[in-house]
Amino acid sequence: MKHARRRHSRLRTRVAGTTGLLTLALGAGIAPATAAEKTAHAPVAAATLDTAAVADTEAAVEQPHAPGQLTLPAPTGRHRVGTVDLHLRDSSRMDPWVPGQQRELMVSLWYPATHTSQYPAALLPNSQQVLPGGVTLPITAGHTGAPVARKDGKLPVLLYSPGGRGNRATGTALVQDLASRGYLVITIDHTHDTGDVVFPGGRHEVSMLPPGTKSRDLIDVRAADTHFVINQLAEIARGHNPDVEHKPLPNGLTQAVSTQHIGMFGASLGGGSVAAAMHADSRIDAGVNLDGQLFGRSEHQRLDRPYMLFSSEHHNRNTDPSWARLWENLHGERLDLKLRGSGHNSFVDNQVLFPQAPGAFGITPEVMQQALGTIDPNRSIEVQRTYVAAFFDKHLRHQHSNLLDGPSRHYPEVDFIR
Repeated sequence: MKHARRRHSRLRTRVAGTTGLLTLALGAGIAPATAAEKTAHAPVAAATLDTAAVADTEAAVEQPHAPGQLTLPAPTGRHRVGTVDLHLRDSSRMDPWVPGQQRELMVSLWYPATHTSQYPAALLPNSQQVLPGGVTLPITAGHTGAPVARKDGKLPVLLYSPGGRGNRATGTALVQDLASRGYLVITIDHTHDTGDVVFPGGRHEVSMLPPGTKSRDLIDVRAADTHFVINQLAEIARGHNPDVEHKPLPNGLTQAVSTQHIGMFGASLGGGSVAAAMHADSRIDAGVNLDGQLFGRSEHQRLDRPYMLFSSEHHNRNTDPSWARLWENLHGERLDLKLRGSGHNSFVDNQVLFPQAPGAFGITPEVMQQALGTIDPNRSIEVQRTYVAAFFDKHLRHQHSNLLDGPSRHYPEVDFIR
C-alpha cells in the first residue's frame, strides 16, 4: 500500500508538471493525508478547459471538427443544452486566502434548453485554448443564454466541485450529459484554490494558497462556497439576479430553479468535499463522491442522507481509512461502487482527452496508464453517466432503478463493495 501511495504521489507531480493545462490532484483520492496536505499549495499551471459549444444540436448530428480538435462524448439525454456563467460575490464573507477581499466565485449553469440554434456557441472560461502542436480543446453541447426547457416543471439541481487545482470545466463530459437529462447543473470554481479563475473584464485570480495549507481547510472553504451558491439559487427563484454585473439570465431560469431537490457530486478533492458540504447545508439531499479522499470532520460525522462512493480500480474503503470511517457514519442509503480498470483521472475529462493527444499533454504511455487505467475511455464515461444519473434520478426524482440494487450484466465493470 505504501508503494502504491508513493507511485500516485510521483504521478501527481509528473502530470502536473508536464501538461500545464489539465491538472488535477492526481492520486489525491488515495494519497495519505500528509502527502496531500503538503501538496495542496504546490504551484501549478492553470488547470483550465477552453471550449465552444457544438453548432445546433437540434439537428441531432455531430458536426465535423477541425484537425487537431479534441472532442467530448455527445450528451445522451433528450434535451439540448444551454449554459451561462455567473459572477457571484458573498458580501457577508471575506476571502479566506486573500486578506481584505470579499469572497467571489465564478460558476457555470448547465441546463436543458430550447431554441439553441438561435444562440451562440458557448465558451467555457479558460486562459488558453490551443495546446502544443496546434491541438485545440473540445467543443461542448452548450449554447450561451439559450432559454430553459421546463416541460417537466421545476428542475432538480446538481452542484459540481472540481478536483484539487482543477477548474469547473474539468467534468464537462458528465455535467453536460446530466443537463441533457433534465438537471440544472452548477459547476463551481473555488477561487484561489484553483490555478486560474477568469472574471468578467479579463481579471485573473490565481492560486493564492499559503504554504502549509491543509486539505481539510480547503474542504471547509468549499463547503461554505457551496452553501453560498445554493443561497444565490434561492435568490434567482425569488426573481432576483445575483450576478455582480447583472448579466441577463436565460429566459425561464427564474421559473425553473428550485432548492427543494438538490444533489452534489465532485471528483477527487471535489468528491471529498461533498460530505462536508452536506453537513454545512441540509438542503443537499444526496451526494456522490467520485474517487475523492476525505479530510477533516466530515468523515467522523453522522450523515443520514443518501451517499454514493464511486472509486477507481485501486482505491476503495478497504484501502482508504477516510472512506472506511465515513462508511460507518452513513445512515441513509449508502453505495460503494468500484469501476474496474479505471484510474484516478478516469473521473474527469482527462479520461477522454489524454488518449486523443498524449503528446500535446506531455503524457507518456506509462503515465497514461497510471492516470487512466486500462478501461476504454468512452466506456468509462458511459458507465459513470449511467450510474450517477441513476443515483440522482432515484433520490431527487423518485425514479427507482434496479441498476443500483446490485451487479448488472450490462455493466460488468462495476463492482458493488459490500
